Amino acid sequence: MLHRSLQLRACRCQNSAMTRPETAATTRPVIVWDLVLTIVLLVIMIGVALLASFLSFFLAFAGDPCGSGITCDYDRMGAGMLIAMIGPIAAALLALIAAVIVLVRTRIAFWIPLVGVVLAVGVFVGGAALTISGVPGATF
Repeated sequence: MLHRSLQLRACRCQNSAMTRPETAATTRPVIVWDLVLTIVLLVIMIGVALLASFLSFFLAFAGDPCGSGITCDYDRMGAGMLIAMIGPIAAALLALIAAVIVLVRTRIAFWIPLVGVVLAVGVFVGGAALTISGVPGATF
């Protein structure tokens, strides 16, 4: 009787040892196509953000009609230019950080740079609209 109870304990120990390697094998494999596509889209996103930031310097020409009988809101124009200059880079940086975190967790991440491009362009357009709204009679 004593011998049989020892066999059952040994059997339970073997079964519990079998469950440990199964938990280690549940890690997700790296999805190569997603990794490559995400990196390519991140490079494109950074290029779009830098281009939008560069184009924000041309928003200074929105103030050309100011001074000849037209009173412009220079504070609004300055805030809009600052948003159009810094906003796309900040949006791209946040998307870059989010993409790296999602890639480290081995999840699908190619959509994050796409959202980053949309956010960078949207912030630039919003800043440009704010800049142009400081000039009375100007349209976008």
